[in-house]
Amino acid sequence: MASSKNGHDDPVDCLIIGAGPGGLVAAVYLARFRRSFRIVDAGGSRASLIPATHNYPGHPNGIGGDELLARLRGHALRYCDGIEQATVESLERDGDGIFTAHAGERSWRARTAILATGLVDIEPEIPDMPDAVRQGYLRHCPICDGYEVIGQKIGVIGYGKSGWKEALFIRQFTDDLTLLTLGKPMHLEAAERRALEEAGIAIVEDPVAGIGMGGNRITALRMHGGKELRFDSIYSALGVQVRSELALKLDARCEDNGELFVDGHHQTSIDGLYAIGDVVSGLNQICIAEAHAAIAATAVHNRLRPGWRN
Repeated sequence: MASSKNGHDDPVDCLIIGAGPGGLVAAVYLARFRRSFRIVDAGGSRASLIPATHNYPGHPNGIGGDELLARLRGHALRYCDGIEQATVESLERDGDGIFTAHAGERSWRARTAILATGLVDIEPEIPDMPDAVRQGYLRHCPICDGYEVIGQKIGVIGYGKSGWKEALFIRQFTDDLTLLTLGKPMHLEAAERRALEEAGIAIVEDPVAGIGMGGNRITALRMHGGKELRFDSIYSALGVQVRSELALKLDARCEDNGELFVDGHHQTSIDGLYAIGDVVSGLNQICIAEAHAAIAATAVHNRLRPGWRN
């Protein structure tokens, strides 16, 4: 059985930073290639926010994010002795190509590293509702669950480019759609505002004074002036914060928003540093992250010396 342990201070073959779906699948592949590795995880995988996803292959009746993560962790832990709970604060690469990750007084050394650090959704400023997305009161992925809101009355919290694009995307599923800016300016060009109008999407630019709750979800937004808007579901479309700082401090190539560029083997512009999942430029989906993991782990295995054993 492959192990994540290494002797003394020798570097392991690979350090996996992040134990969401991508990181855990990478661990399974590396273990089955009989490679040594460590998994370090700060917690808070974005997948844990999912009440139930119905577009994850093989689960037509849906599967919750926590259940999926538990299954993937159980699979990975068949091959290693545990997942290190820590937040990696810095990642260095020395002249011999060895990576060293630091978290407080702890450190890990590896010949290669896979970043599976993901991203964080930007939370809307709703009165009396901190962490609304994290608590499951708002939806955040219409690619994942837009099918479940077909024909419903939907509110989309957003402003600027991300807000109007998300609203137009959700229009595929319902014709009863309102874009809510929470009092923030839209900064839309005339053609963009006209596209919303032609799609029949209402725009409400008033700030929110309060909320109405029911059935563990936000059912209404009370606007300044007393007007109340009621919805079946509300999406947050305020953008994301990409957790790519570790790679950026090594001068890895990235998009303007911090998403990392990778090659066909999912190696970043830093030799030996790979990236998978939502931290990579592209479509943010669980099955995509898992595919990235298979590609990156295989590339790591192929680049290292043969690990022949009796």
